Amino acid sequence: MLIEFTFTNYRSFRDETVLSMEAAGLRSLKNSLIRLNSKTSLVPSAAIFGKNGGGKSNVIRAFWLAVQFIRNAQVTQHADDKVPVHPFLLNDYSASEPTAFNFVYTFQGIKYWYSFAATEERIVSESLYHAPNGQKALVFQRDGQKYKFTSAKSRRKLIAEVVAENQLYFSVASMMNDEDCISAMTWFRDCVVFSRDYADMPTQLVKFAEDQTMLNAIRTYAKSADVGIEDMQFEINSREIPVEKLPEEMPKGLGQALAQLMETLTSSNVRSAAKFSRNEVKTTSMHQGINRSGERQTYPLGLDDESDGTRRLMSLAPGIESALNNGGLFLIDEIDRGLHPLLVKFFVSRFQSKETNKNGAQLIFTTHDIELLNLEILRKDQLYFVDKDQADGASSLYSISDFVTKTSENIQKGYLVGKYGGIPELDMAEVD
Repeated sequence: MLIEFTFTNYRSFRDETVLSMEAAGLRSLKNSLIRLNSKTSLVPSAAIFGKNGGGKSNVIRAFWLAVQFIRNAQVTQHADDKVPVHPFLLNDYSASEPTAFNFVYTFQGIKYWYSFAATEERIVSESLYHAPNGQKALVFQRDGQKYKFTSAKSRRKLIAEVVAENQLYFSVASMMNDEDCISAMTWFRDCVVFSRDYADMPTQLVKFAEDQTMLNAIRTYAKSADVGIEDMQFEINSREIPVEKLPEEMPKGLGQALAQLMETLTSSNVRSAAKFSRNEVKTTSMHQGINRSGERQTYPLGLDDESDGTRRLMSLAPGIESALNNGGLFLIDEIDRGLHPLLVKFFVSRFQSKETNKNGAQLIFTTHDIELLNLEILRKDQLYFVDKDQADGASSLYSISDFVTKTSENIQKGYLVGKYGGIPELDMAEVD
C-alpha cells in the first residue's frame, strides 16, 4: 500500500511535491480507511482536481515514469542511453538539476522507503530502506557510483560493479536475486497498475484469457453500468506461426533477427519455441432489440460499434478489479473522460467501501468531476488540487486539508468560486 509519493523537478513541477495517502484526524467516513497499524490509517483514494494545463496529469506521469524506470532500468538502459527524466524547463537552472522520486509503501507487512534522483546522464543518488522487524534499516545507499551496505556486503559490492551510472542499483540487484531488493521490487511489479486505453483492450483480454473471474467482472461492469449491454462474449484464439511464415510486410532486419533467434532455439533442441504465438481477440456485446414479430431478442454488436464511454468503461474494468482483488494501487488520468458522473461515483465507491475493497486497494485519479467534492463518498484529506503559478509557470499540488475549513463548508461551491485555486480565469460573456 502506498503511504507517500514525493517528486521534484519533473515537467511542470519545479519544487518538491508530496502526495500523501496517510489519513488525517477527521471523523468523517472512518469506516472507509485502511488501518495500517495502531497509529496510522491510509485513505483508499485520492482525487486530484485542477484546470486544463495546470499540471494535474503530470502527477500521474511522474508516478508512471518512476515506476516504469524502476521496473525496466536493468533491461532498457544501455551504456550511452539517457535517463528518461523530464526536468522543469521554464528557468535557466532546473534542466541541469536532478529529478527526484521517493516512495514510502508497505508490502506484505513490511514498510519500505525507496528513492532515486537522476539527471539525463546519470543516477545521482539512490537508496532503499526497509523495516522487516519494525525498525528502519538500510539495504543500500548510493551517491553516484559510491555505495554503502550494512549486510551481505561482499555480494552487493559485486552487483554494484556491474551497475552502470545510468542504471538503478535496485533494478539490477533485483534481477541478480538480491532477496531484500526482490521483496521491495515486487510491489512495483505486481501491485501498481495504470489505466489503459481502449486500444489496449485486446492485450488485456489476452492477459486475462484464462481468468474467468476477470472476464466475468468485465461482463458485470458492462451490465451494471446501464449502457444497454445484456451480456458479453469473448473469443480468444491463439495460433502458432512457423518462423518461415512470418508476415511479408515485416521489416527485413527484424525478420532476419527473429529467424536467427528461432534457428538458435531449434539448434538447442527447443523446437517448440521455434514458433510465434499470435493472439486474436473478438469481443461481442449483446443488446436487447425487437424482432420483426415484435418479440424481444438480443443482437450482437462488435466492441468497435459501442460508444466511446462504453469502451472507456470496459478498458478501466480490468485494472479496477485487479487492484481490488490483489490489494494493489490503480492510477487513472481523467477518470471522468467519457463517463457519466454516476459511473465515476460507482468506480470510486468500490474502493471506498469495505464490502468491495477487502484487501486494502487504493485509487489515485485526476478529474474535473466536481460532484466528488460534495464529501458524500470522499473525505477532505482525499481531495487534492493542482494549480500553476502564472508568474513562473510552476505547478503545485496541495490538499484541501491545507486550508482551514468548517465542517459544514460547501467545498464544491468554494472551489467553483476560486477559493482553493485550480480553476481557469475566464472572462465569461453575459447571457441575457
